[in-house]
Amino acid sequence: MANKKFGTLVTENMGGYTWYKNARLNRVTSWENQPNLDIPTEVIYIKDEENNKQWSIGENPKPDNKNYNIAFGMGYTKYIHKSDEIEQEYKIFVPKEDSIKVGILKLKNMSINRKKLKILYYAKPVLGEDDIKTNGYIYLNYDKNNNIICAENLYNTDFKNDIIYVSNSEKITSFTGSKNFFFGNGDLSNPDALKKPNLNNENSIGEKPCIAYEIEIELESLSEKEIIFTLGAEESVLESKNVAYKYNKIQNCRQELEKIENYWKELVGRLQVETPLESMNIMLNGWTLYQTIESRLIGKTGFYQSGGAYGFRDQLQDTLCLKYFEPEIIKNQILMHSKHQFIDGDVEHWWHEDTKRGIRTRFSDDLLWLVYLTCEYIEFTGDYSILNIEMPFLDGEILKENESERYDKYLESKENGSIYEHCIRAINKSLNFGENGLPKIGSGDWNDGFSNVGPKGKGESVWLGFFLYNILNRFKEILQNYKNIKSEIKNDIKQQIEKYEIIMSKLKKALNTNGWDGRWYKRAFMDDGNILGSMQNDECRIDSIAQSWSVISDAGDNDKKYISIDSLENHLVDKENGIIKLLDPPFENGKLEPGYIKAYLPGVRENGGQYTHASIWLIIAEAMLGFGDKALEFYRMINPIEHSYMEQII
Repeated sequence: MANKKFGTLVTENMGGYTWYKNARLNRVTSWENQPNLDIPTEVIYIKDEENNKQWSIGENPKPDNKNYNIAFGMGYTKYIHKSDEIEQEYKIFVPKEDSIKVGILKLKNMSINRKKLKILYYAKPVLGEDDIKTNGYIYLNYDKNNNIICAENLYNTDFKNDIIYVSNSEKITSFTGSKNFFFGNGDLSNPDALKKPNLNNENSIGEKPCIAYEIEIELESLSEKEIIFTLGAEESVLESKNVAYKYNKIQNCRQELEKIENYWKELVGRLQVETPLESMNIMLNGWTLYQTIESRLIGKTGFYQSGGAYGFRDQLQDTLCLKYFEPEIIKNQILMHSKHQFIDGDVEHWWHEDTKRGIRTRFSDDLLWLVYLTCEYIEFTGDYSILNIEMPFLDGEILKENESERYDKYLESKENGSIYEHCIRAINKSLNFGENGLPKIGSGDWNDGFSNVGPKGKGESVWLGFFLYNILNRFKEILQNYKNIKSEIKNDIKQQIEKYEIIMSKLKKALNTNGWDGRWYKRAFMDDGNILGSMQNDECRIDSIAQSWSVISDAGDNDKKYISIDSLENHLVDKENGIIKLLDPPFENGKLEPGYIKAYLPGVRENGGQYTHASIWLIIAEAMLGFGDKALEFYRMINPIEHSYMEQII
């Protein structure tokens, strides 16, 4: 759940983390990199003062029974539980604009007796990238009059003005910034704070910090009450107080929650798909779109990987599905990414927008995704005017001969170019072919793990050949229909079209001769002469994306396309486990040294696991070949809803 400035990720156990501006560099609460444990960094404890029963709102870390239910909605998450004759519903959301996480806790006393409750809120703050780096530097300030606790990192240089805060609709009776005091001899599942009459009202400077406070409430017989918990961030204490004051009013929270729910309802409602397969309907009618926007484009983070950065290839790929709902998002993404292209045509592999720092590499496919998305946008909208928009390039020292990458702060150059010129520079930079007539792979293509395939400048990529062919073919068509052309580039466009047609002819021939291995397409040629994706190999005999893109690109010979997809199905589709493998067999003990892909366990991630982008490309290829039943079967097979359903049956 996120907006452009602020976001939070929550799990079924009420774990997760919160961030402001950047999900990696400026975390509000800690990202616990232990996915098997799902340790929460925000906890709400409830204690019945009459019978001393104690439990947490979420199933982790202090459950009192197993009767916890969770509902994930578009823009909100709801936790439902009953304990000690009290029905509890905790609904979390992030507003459309404000940098705050709002939790509405509804308590309903189902007994005939009055309930006197103590509620403790605990958070593990970071205010930076890592809590280990910020321990001892976080300063707390409790403003009793405004019922707010503010915290700042005294040594945060990149986000030095940022303030995080917590507040409540009920009066805060005591607080602490000391993790040692809060836990005492206990731990997260049983903190000493639950046994103490109140917290010590002391700061956290110089020690391991926490932000904890307590409130006290009474629930009359058969009555209910709503309590607001807020966690937010701003660039000043005054603004923090203003926003906290706004959201400590239940009516304001309800209005903002309704606003965010209506936003998603309207957006996903623009296109609805109806099929006989309900799990497919659920994914296509909202959830894929929601996760793409919230997790990939806005948050740029996930439970297993908290990056916070823009990937040049990644976020451009991610916007493809949005053309049916909001093509303006694609346009904005193209314009943003064009600013991260160097004058020479190559691009930053990834960057942090907040710090202007990123990494320049020799990856061979990143820059072409700018052209690919421009083609998608124009073909879908008919809006050729995007080609005339002027955007800056980046300045930066060119990588040295033996330098594969450089992380640095890169600034905009004084030189601008139209999106047309940005695309031309990307294509021209990619027209670098090896002895097999295929584009050179550099330090990796779509599979980043192939870092040792072509760093010496000889390795070539078969998949990249298909990808480049597709781009040249589509961009050529766009140039032929480009009406509002500046007079000075009319001849240039004519020459570009003629050049692309010659290159495409040679490339298609190379792909179907040197790139063909008898029953499927090879994947790559390495600097040392070894081949990836050959039936002669003990490892990586066949790779998925070279086969699927032979169809998608329309560069594969007609008979070879059908043969290669049949081979992909036979070798990479694992129906028993419900996955479509990226390659097989995985790298492990063989002679091939393709790069850091070999550091992954066999069958994990790029090393022979399922990479869902590649699986979807197979499904697209099956549909393009007219095999609709197979496309549906494979979509169902990899659908996470189907995996969850089968696990429940087992």
